[in-house]
This record gives sequence, structure tokens and C-alpha cells, in this order.
Amino acid sequence: MQTIVTHRIVHQKMPRLVLQFAYDSTLIEKVKQVKDARWSQSLRSWHIPLTSEAYEQLKELTLGLAQLQKGESRLPLEMKPPKDQPTPEIAATLNDFTRYLEQRRYSPRTIQTYEHSLRQFLQWIAKPTDAITNADLERFNHHYILANSYSFAFQNQVINAVKLYFKTFYGSQFNVEMVERPRREHRLPNVLSKEEVKAILEAIKNVKHKTMLSLIYACGLRRSELLNLKPANIDSKRHLLYIANAKGKKDRIVPISDKIIDMLRAYYSTYRPKIWLFEGERVGEQYSETSLQKVLKMALRKAAIKKTVTLHWLRHSYATHLLEAGVDLRFIQELLGHKSSKTTEIYTHVSTKSLQRIKSPFDDM
Repeated sequence: MQTIVTHRIVHQKMPRLVLQFAYDSTLIEKVKQVKDARWSQSLRSWHIPLTSEAYEQLKELTLGLAQLQKGESRLPLEMKPPKDQPTPEIAATLNDFTRYLEQRRYSPRTIQTYEHSLRQFLQWIAKPTDAITNADLERFNHHYILANSYSFAFQNQVINAVKLYFKTFYGSQFNVEMVERPRREHRLPNVLSKEEVKAILEAIKNVKHKTMLSLIYACGLRRSELLNLKPANIDSKRHLLYIANAKGKKDRIVPISDKIIDMLRAYYSTYRPKIWLFEGERVGEQYSETSLQKVLKMALRKAAIKKTVTLHWLRHSYATHLLEAGVDLRFIQELLGHKSSKTTEIYTHVSTKSLQRIKSPFDDM
């Protein structure tokens, strides 16, 4: 198996990830598929954007062909990530912040995200908390987030964490009200066709794995919602699935068909879960997110689907297919557990049923 050594550099004033590997035409074709991958004559190497998205895409495309190995970083100091180990002062600040979030009953995932984001900011700024100003956040955004081409989502997470922390911190020079968020991205959800979903599900032979992915698509579940299910959440007589304490601390009910109920019964009789509906190798242990992602990757490989599909694509596909079947948008909002109808309306932009009826004026020429 080939080895791709990656080096962080600045090339033509942009942070890039240089890829060094022995010539291999098959591997080169895979590298070319990474978004914004380029060949540099001066570097005599391929290079890609220095972003987590590009790195993960490279990892996916070269799976089974090459292993990635991190080389040296040649980034300027202001673009380098902060050290992993926080100072005692920052550790104490993060501990207080985490306790505050726990008291406010934020979800464990949100707490982890906010704690990580605030840590990144405080470690990079490297100033006493009461001396931090709005200019420091602007400097962090420009010289770290934008310089490293990090995503809109990461920038927004940092701003959320910083604003929330400084709302509870008194005596600071930081003015929360003056902080503006980045302009919102309007990305369309990724949707699979019904044929692609069917191919993915039929590629799985393991009963547990097939049931998990089928349930995500059949009920439009988030990954965490599936893993937090318990046998008692299924009401087979009323054909209902109860989703408790989902995103936003909301409960909801979704219908389940006879087909799904039969699949769940076959799964239950084989595995006999004790606590969680889907458990890991140990009895009573919740099935892990990492293992679930691997199940999907394996199914994609067997179904020969080359798209970089994630578990959330199945939820998007569920909503879009419902819309194309004529289900009212208000009902879809309830089924998905969206707080705002505007969130659900995005599926109208990816539904192809109406678009396919439109005739281009080119066809009349």
C-alpha cells in the first residue's frame, strides 16, 4: 500500500496541504477528485486545501490504496494550531464554562463542541481572559480561521462559544453585543435517489446493520436519535416510534410501517438487546457512532456508490422523498423535529419532481 506524506505549507499566499507519494496513475486519479486539488510545477507535487473537509475527502477517496502520514508543518506562526495542552489558567476557565453549560442542561455534544471551540480561541490568543477584546476575536478569525480556510460552521461555533462565555464573565473588555456572525451559507442538503438508498440497504447482509440504516431512512432519524433509542420506544401496536429528548430537548413521534416492524422483530429475536435498542459488542453498551459510520462506508463500497455519503444524507433523502410524494411541508417539519418551518423549506430546493416538468427554451430551438 502506498503512503501519502502530507505537509502543511503556504503556497501562493494560501494555506495548502502538499501530498508527496510515489507515482501511481490510479492514486493520482483519486487525488484529482478532491475539491480544488491542483498540481504545482514548482513544488513538483499535488496539493489540496488545508481544510478538514478536503483531508477527509482525500482519506475517503484513497481508502484501501494509500495510508496518510503527517509530515512537517511549514505554516507561519499565526496560522499554526494552538498547543494541545492548555495552561492551568485556561484549564480552570474551561472547567468553569463546562460546569455552567451542564447547569444550563446543554447536551453533551454541544458542551464538547463549545468547550473545544473556546479552548482553541483562548490558547491561540494566549492572553489573560480579562484582557481579551473584540479585536482579539477579529484577529483569530482572520489569521487562524480564514487563513487556514476553516469552514463557516467552525467559525460560527467559535463565535457561539466565545459570546456565551463572555456573557457570564464580568470585568472583561470584551463587548458581546459588538460581535457579528459571518454571513450565513445557504447550502442545499445532499440527497440520494430512491434507487441509491435501496442499493445501499440491499448491500448489507448483517441484520443489525441493515436494521439501523433502514430505520434512519424510514423515520428520518438523526444519528444520535437512532443510537439513543430503547426497545420501549417502539409501539408496534400503534405503529409509532417515540423519539425522546432529541435535538433542542424535544420529544416527537414518527410513524413506522409494517415492513420496519417486521425488520425490528427479526433483529430483536436475534440480538435480544438489554438496555439500548442497538448495542455494541458488550451487553448493555450503546452502539458507537464510529461503528455506525463504518457500517455505512462498508455498504457504500459494496453498493459501488462513489459519493461521499454521510448518515445525515439518509435523513435528507427521507424528507425530500416525502415532499416529492406529496406530503405537506408542515407534516414533514413535525416528523423531522424542526423548530422552524424555514429549516424544512430547504427541501423544496432539492425536490426534482416540479423541476423535471420545466421545459428549457433551448428545446424549442
